Amino acid sequence: MRFISLRGPMLCRCALDAVAGLCSVALLWSVPWPAAQAATCLYVSSYHQGYEWNDGIERGIERALAGKCELKKFYMDTKRHDEPSFGMEMALKAKQYIETLKPDVVIACDDPASAYLVRPYYKDAELPIVFCGINQSVTPYGYPYRNVTGMIEISPIKPLLKEIKSTLKRVKRGVYLAPDSMSQHREFELNRETYAQEGIEITPIFVKNMIQWEAGYEKAQAADFLIIGNNGGIEDWDNARAAAIAAKHTRKLSVTNYDWMVDYAILAMTKLAEEQGEWAALSALSILNGSKPAQLPIVTNRKWNIYVNLTLLGRTDVELSPRIIHKAVKIGESDR
Repeated sequence: MRFISLRGPMLCRCALDAVAGLCSVALLWSVPWPAAQAATCLYVSSYHQGYEWNDGIERGIERALAGKCELKKFYMDTKRHDEPSFGMEMALKAKQYIETLKPDVVIACDDPASAYLVRPYYKDAELPIVFCGINQSVTPYGYPYRNVTGMIEISPIKPLLKEIKSTLKRVKRGVYLAPDSMSQHREFELNRETYAQEGIEITPIFVKNMIQWEAGYEKAQAADFLIIGNNGGIEDWDNARAAAIAAKHTRKLSVTNYDWMVDYAILAMTKLAEEQGEWAALSALSILNGSKPAQLPIVTNRKWNIYVNLTLLGRTDVELSPRIIHKAVKIGESDR
């Protein structure tokens, strides 16, 4: 798939320090890695292989670490098993693996790894840890720790809201359709708070299977617009069925912040998973070459993509601006 990357503003703990930190990390591409070559890096994924967002993060990590650090992996599988008891059990197994492997640095991906593994067992420990994929805020985990740095995952919610208001003119109500998962509940709350500041009410529909997802998609057409969350945690997810549901029911503007959900939404502004993985890996290499985690500022992602689904757009009376259509990657064909 072809991408168009648009840079958004960088937000971080300290703007000037963050810029310097990012520049220093970027410069690491061009220097040798004698200290890192004999090192071991452990990637702890909160989820499972095959979950598209995390697969992208993993590709970014692999690309940046290739030939520079031996990469080991541990999957907590908490997307398919989101009970807290399961997360705590898998965190204990990850801790046991860490104690056996004795990695030089750990890359902890997504919220459950921080909630169940890093915060309980490695706060201000000797083991260096780089997190990535944490949604919106590190406040629930008490970061920063002296041994931890990372990249926060921020969705381009405000730019998407701006386009919704520009397109619909008068907008009061929206629906947020998503799996019933911890990360999506947090994502909904951020959307709700952001939209409420503009006088727009967002109602959630949290689902567990495709029957519920279709019912929610159809029900959302009574609102002014629909925000589509991810599909991780929907037990019987089927891409072809989801595309058919969207084609059948789409009457109103639908939007998403996930590039793999673009077949089911008219407009998408999405993060780049590889950006999270590459930044985390480069930070890990910097640590292996002598940097302290506390010297590397916690930052947020800075890039996103824009997509327009012409097929779904053609099934509505929605008129997107020529500006956004010109910038976007086009999906499908218009039947207007």
